[in-house]
Amino acid sequence: MDKNLNILVVCGGISSEREVSLRSGQAIHSALLRKGYANAELYDLKRDNMNGILKKHPDIVFLGLHGRGGEDGTIQGMLEFAGIPYTGPGVSASAVCMDKILTKRILVSEGLPTPHFTVKHKNAQQSIAVIAQELLSEMSLPMVLKSPCQGSSFGTNIVRDASQMEAAIEDVFHYGDDLLAEDFVDGVEITMPILGNEELTVLPLIEISYEREFNDYTAKYTSGMHQHIIPACIDKTTERNILDIGQRAYKVLGCCGLSRVDFIVDRFKGPMVIEVNTLPGMTDMSLFPDAARYIGLSYDDLVEKILELGMCTHRMLNN
Repeated sequence: MDKNLNILVVCGGISSEREVSLRSGQAIHSALLRKGYANAELYDLKRDNMNGILKKHPDIVFLGLHGRGGEDGTIQGMLEFAGIPYTGPGVSASAVCMDKILTKRILVSEGLPTPHFTVKHKNAQQSIAVIAQELLSEMSLPMVLKSPCQGSSFGTNIVRDASQMEAAIEDVFHYGDDLLAEDFVDGVEITMPILGNEELTVLPLIEISYEREFNDYTAKYTSGMHQHIIPACIDKTTERNILDIGQRAYKVLGCCGLSRVDFIVDRFKGPMVIEVNTLPGMTDMSLFPDAARYIGLSYDDLVEKILELGMCTHRMLNN
């Protein structure tokens, strides 16, 4: 790679994951400097400075963003229009994977396993109580209620008792007008980090354990409240199934560069895809770097590999 590249590491953004994104961006920027990319610059994206990206005319943008406005295809579309290369999946894959409802519909259409679900919409003519009763009549408890376009488990609630339903719905609608309700799957959580464009490199599977009811924002980003078990303690058949399903999901959703496919392994149904993260966290506590380190790929080398894949993607698009 050309060490003279003008690299703009874009982080921050406007989503509820802003603080995590700033940490990812700072770590990525430091890694690039250590690798000898002296022209790497950190850029804190806010609502009023998006034009600044275009004015800087970078050779490539390294996306350290998470959530809405960064992981949903919007900034990818702007960069595509301006002809600026960037890291991670493109517009369509980013938009689809950010929306858990669209992701699940595509997974179902392709015969890939994901928990049974239903969708509700915020409606001025329909009270929260009515929506709660509809959900209770359509699905069994416990169930998981999610805001479909949030990350880091914002707007995610496990409802075990009918008395919790209305508060959970209110929390989901705090983040938007759509609600995703899923069957609760009580199983082992496994994540599958993938690098690559056409040829894929699957990093070691990680089993996630945590101190709270589920892997929420606090568990994810508080030291000592979660554990990454590498390699995951699963049998070979389950491992093969996850590897097959994860790579198929990555390809059918149009991912490139990098993405992370999250699973829960049901005792009876086997691995179920929960979601696909197109710009996984890159903090010192994040899953993707942990998996890379296990196979001897340092954080700095991982960052450089993601950079290379971003440049390759842009060349492919322009051929």
